[in-house]
Amino acid sequence: MTTHLVHAIGPAVLKELRSTDDAGRRMVPVTDDEGGAPLRCCLRRSRPGERVALVSYAPLRRWAAGAGVDPGAYDEQGPVFVHAEECDGPAGDGPPFDGAHRVVRRYSADGRILGGRLVEPGDLEAAFAQALADPAVEFVQVRAVEYGCFLYEVRGG
Repeated sequence: MTTHLVHAIGPAVLKELRSTDDAGRRMVPVTDDEGGAPLRCCLRRSRPGERVALVSYAPLRRWAAGAGVDPGAYDEQGPVFVHAEECDGPAGDGPPFDGAHRVVRRYSADGRILGGRLVEPGDLEAAFAQALADPAVEFVQVRAVEYGCFLYEVRGG
């Protein structure tokens, strides 16, 4: 059985984003009165009363910097919700945020998009297996359909 490693935004990056995000803005914490925001730090939905922040995040830019490649025109930044303070990170089995349609984008080792696929609720594991079976695919990003926002990254394990 193939294992797919789901990656939330890492603690070191979160610390940076909580200071100044990838658009150069300072974090503005708020109390989430309703709950339900998809938190990219722990890969769960927020609960009413939690302190959260909406920050700008450039996942491919940060990956490319670590990999020593230039993401070129594929460099995007967009809004992501995180806890306003440090949290325990992800704790759970199965792909997070699997209850809605998602887009799975495939990326090469040089940071180029190799394609994307609309995935039905409950079918993320199969989409990961298919994407990561291609030797040209280095990783995939899972994104929300409604807003196109980055949710998390997946790699083979």
